Amino acid sequence: MKKFKDKLSLVPTSPGCYQMKNKDGLIIYVGKAKNLKRRLSSYFNKTQTGKTLMLVNDIEDFEYIVTSTEIESLILEITLIKKYNPKYNILLKDDKSYPYIEFIEKPYPILKVVRNTKRRKNKNKLFGPYPNVKAAKRTVEILNRVYPLKKCNSMPKRECLYYHIGECLGYCLKENKDIDTSNMSKEIISFLRGNHSFITDKIKIEMEKASESLNFEKALELKEMLNDIEITLNKQKIDLNNNEDFDMINYYYHDNYLSIIIFFIRGGLLFGRDYDIFEYFSQPEESVVEYIIKFYEEKGIIPKQLLVPDGIDNDLLQEYLNIKVFTPKKGKLKKLIDMEYENAKVVLEEKEELIKRNNNERLMAIKMLEEKLNISNIHRIEAFDNSHLFGTFYVGGMVVFDDFLPNKNEYRKYKIGLDVKDDLSAMREVIYRRYYKVLMENLEKPDLIIVDGGKTQITVAKEVIDSLGLNIKVVGLAKNDKHKTSVLIDENLNVIDIDKRSNLFLFLNKIQEEVHRYAISYHRNIKSKGMLSSILDLAPGIGEVRKKELLKKFGSLKKIKEASIEELETVLSKEVANNLYNYLKEIK
Repeated sequence: MKKFKDKLSLVPTSPGCYQMKNKDGLIIYVGKAKNLKRRLSSYFNKTQTGKTLMLVNDIEDFEYIVTSTEIESLILEITLIKKYNPKYNILLKDDKSYPYIEFIEKPYPILKVVRNTKRRKNKNKLFGPYPNVKAAKRTVEILNRVYPLKKCNSMPKRECLYYHIGECLGYCLKENKDIDTSNMSKEIISFLRGNHSFITDKIKIEMEKASESLNFEKALELKEMLNDIEITLNKQKIDLNNNEDFDMINYYYHDNYLSIIIFFIRGGLLFGRDYDIFEYFSQPEESVVEYIIKFYEEKGIIPKQLLVPDGIDNDLLQEYLNIKVFTPKKGKLKKLIDMEYENAKVVLEEKEELIKRNNNERLMAIKMLEEKLNISNIHRIEAFDNSHLFGTFYVGGMVVFDDFLPNKNEYRKYKIGLDVKDDLSAMREVIYRRYYKVLMENLEKPDLIIVDGGKTQITVAKEVIDSLGLNIKVVGLAKNDKHKTSVLIDENLNVIDIDKRSNLFLFLNKIQEEVHRYAISYHRNIKSKGMLSSILDLAPGIGEVRKKELLKKFGSLKKIKEASIEELETVLSKEVANNLYNYLKEIK
């Protein structure tokens, strides 16, 4: 409070948006407030604990922007969060993209499970979300068995096995180009909206026919299919007296932890639920609003209606999302949203102790690491490792851990030139490229760099960091002869003793295993594509798009190698064409 006393005295009581900055001037948290002075003062005039204490300790400065309305401050807050992705703002679960079932009617009826919904043109033919991916895949599998949908990814030159066993209408045959599939499409869409009677009745009729003809094997198969529909597809029926689609959200908070539950209601069915638990740094109601906006913007599909509990600013959400947002006050919907609150409470009570214990273990490990290295405020760690194939085709990997938690959005892969023939040269190139970019683009700098290896790797990395004028500590994690994490070595090449039973050792081991896995998986992914893809994937300046353009133009690696610089320039820029030409000459 003493540090910011003078600056806080000048803050107005108006609504607005504020940004917290760290020692490097990077925005680490963005929030909004109806009363800027009261909200900003609250961070510094009371005792904080846990991650909120880490945020406050990390604050070196703050800025604010006064707005005339609350919706303006919300729009500004979300815009700044998108732009800067502050590390203390809400992060959704890793890879939290729900599968949907997409039904494509034209030119041929196809069902597929999709995750990237933002690029889908006809979102009215997306059904879900399915929090359980197995249920989505099994649904598509059953519908493909019951209906003669197109099952091939491409258009074959002649009919396939599916046509001969009656599970496809032969869309590849010229005489079947104008097949009327409208009735089939109506039944499939009806089924995906929750009406299963079309299919269950159809299966029962087929099952009876199979039994009467003594085809008991087929009858048993159909019976198992009915059981699948009952177990996998029939969701919990809710008697709401309407078939509308909407989402319901409720929350529970305790000790700076917030539990949010989402119910997906589709056609009177509880399609599924999901939850998130995280620490919050402003008012819980404002954190819920931020979560809702981020959740739907990342998912790409917004429901027509959203039900929320008392305390949430419905008008603000309604104006921002452009959908109907309301709070049920009585009846079945009120009972359902109350049940959601109880679910959120139970989930947090079940997980809170485990989360707290994990957070305490991380905080203790961070404190121990700071003491061992004699530095303060270690939050962001960047770790590096390389991988190669018999001393060739080197690649590098970098993983990022914030407070000993992986930040997978910040992971980076590096192609390394063919002239690099050893680990040290590979390490030198990757470290230089990473931190030259950090300097040029003013990216967030880590508090600590970890290299996979011993004294020589540390020396090389330290030389690069010093040459760039950066003040970042470098340490190394060396392995023993069994390829297990053995010792920590500081930048002065001193071996630091760490109890192998301690939380610090476990977290450091986790970082080393993760960066090794990441580099190896990148290399394996390149190798799995074959030598042609391997060579092009490792070429400087050649990404997936340019690789496809080259292969489309020249047809083979042999012809690409034989091409002149002028011919390569018909696809690539002059600089990239020249680099590729020289690169391909080197590997001949």
